[in-house]
Amino acid sequence: IVAFQSRSQREMYDFEVYRVAGGRVLAGESLYRVEDGHWQFKYLPAFAFVVAPLAALPPVAARAIWFGLSVALVVLLVNRSLVLLPDRRRSTVFLVVVLVLALGKYYVREVGLGQSNVLLAVLALLALAELRAGRDAAAGALFAAATIVKPYAILFLPYLAARGARPSAFALSSPKGGATPHAHDGRLVWKRRVRGVAGFGVVMAAALLLPAVRYGMAGNIALVRDWWETVTTSTAPNLAGQDNVSIAGMFAAWLGVGPLAGWLAAATALGLLTCCALAIARGRDRGDAMYLDIALLLFVIPLLSPQGWDYVLLISTPAVLLLLDRLDRFGWPVQAVLLACLALGGLTIWDVMGREPYRVFMMSRVVTIGALVQIALVIRLRARQLA
Repeated sequence: IVAFQSRSQREMYDFEVYRVAGGRVLAGESLYRVEDGHWQFKYLPAFAFVVAPLAALPPVAARAIWFGLSVALVVLLVNRSLVLLPDRRRSTVFLVVVLVLALGKYYVREVGLGQSNVLLAVLALLALAELRAGRDAAAGALFAAATIVKPYAILFLPYLAARGARPSAFALSSPKGGATPHAHDGRLVWKRRVRGVAGFGVVMAAALLLPAVRYGMAGNIALVRDWWETVTTSTAPNLAGQDNVSIAGMFAAWLGVGPLAGWLAAATALGLLTCCALAIARGRDRGDAMYLDIALLLFVIPLLSPQGWDYVLLISTPAVLLLLDRLDRFGWPVQAVLLACLALGGLTIWDVMGREPYRVFMMSRVVTIGALVQIALVIRLRARQLA
């Protein structure tokens, strides 16, 4: 209660963006307005419908509900990441303590701002559980729900369409009690892909059509057009911000916002996606491969999104837990580098360092480089068939 009272009075700025958008839905007003400045609503129109019931409540009550939900989701994110972690080797105490030291400041910032990145991550992990259970349509629907929350989650659609269908080590028999189908059964692979993509498509289609109920079809189309214009025109001014940890933000900080930085960012992002795709493809014959797959895709989101603020790195929780759990699989120099990357991200706090040293540190984009190193180590685990 004390934490909510202090945060709700001073922060939760991002939730206020959601609440205002929800109120505009209830009033049938335009969602995307230039005059909102930095606090423009940049999400799909359907997300405004999701938060609209909270907008009908008094502001303090709405904030209290979202604050409580955010805290619960952070706990659920850590819990599901631990429960779903395959072949766990280390104790819960070790993993959680180091995880909180590495990502704790991002959890606090997420809750304080009233953001929704933790909801995206939880939905992705729930989808992972459905994939393991062979419920591909439900998994696709959950990935679509994550995309409604944060459009970056569209990254999971090609994964659903191209992944293998090897049964998980956690689901060794078919629902009817028969033998587990062979990993290379082409018909099973095709069916699972179709079901996953269909589940995703149905939910996304419903989400894209939902605003027509309130705004009409023409108004709905206008909303989608306004959303796209808002997202594309508001990106460049944010690239050189000190808290931007995206690849595009890294090159913008080093070279300035311009064509050269843009081309280098695009080439680096393409290379990163290619490495991730190869790593995922290499795990097709592993029964426990999906955890690393989903963790990897979550981790790259804040680096690929031009709006990748540092606290979005909280969605790397599954990947960080995987690295910590397999820490002894690396040599001591690599272990030292990994722990240094986690410390540079998690233990550098503005209140301790001071405003100017912290700004210089963040503008160096050391946090981005550290994140790329961690992603490389996750890929290395897959290359060595350790996850």
